[in-house]
Amino acid sequence: MHDVLARQLADHVDTARAVEPLLAGVAELGELLCTTFAAGGRLYTFGNGGSAADAQHLAAELIGRYKRERRPLPAVALSVDPSVVTCIGNDYSFDDVFARQVTALAGPGDLVAGFTTSGTSANVVAGLAAAHEAGARAVLFAAGSGGKAAEHADVSLLVPSDTTARTQEMHLLLLHLLSEWVDAWAAGETDERGAVLQAATTG
Repeated sequence: MHDVLARQLADHVDTARAVEPLLAGVAELGELLCTTFAAGGRLYTFGNGGSAADAQHLAAELIGRYKRERRPLPAVALSVDPSVVTCIGNDYSFDDVFARQVTALAGPGDLVAGFTTSGTSANVVAGLAAAHEAGARAVLFAAGSGGKAAEHADVSLLVPSDTTARTQEMHLLLLHLLSEWVDAWAAGETDERGAVLQAATTG
């Protein structure tokens, strides 16, 4: 069993190294998220299972804080209201649980982020499509080619792995890197593009 665990750890480390090319995408998304918040927009996140936890984690980092004391930022995870989710799932379809909420809540100037390890989760694909219909921007956290979900994303962070566990581990790393970018901006240390402000380097 020890050998099995050692191989899993080695696979995690190798996948983390392979994620380095995604840093440019993290910067692009960080800039997009900062400009969204600066203009009064909101972030809506969603996913299924472990991906729902990742979506909630990102919202929590933004509303609470990552490392710095700064203002709370408007982010909403769309999987956390069981009455809404079960109402839509029961009266319509589980495939509609995110799209219907996005249609109700999101609009121009907002950002919608979907998490799916496969890129084929029907409700995530529909949620991202609904974002564009509402005039919002769409972001995807997925793996491989991103599947059908990538067709509806303005920015995609695609982990180079076909293993669900490794993909979710890297999604957590990516959302923490994104939180670092936004945290520094909201605390007044950088501008929206990540450039260090003079005030943050003096006195």
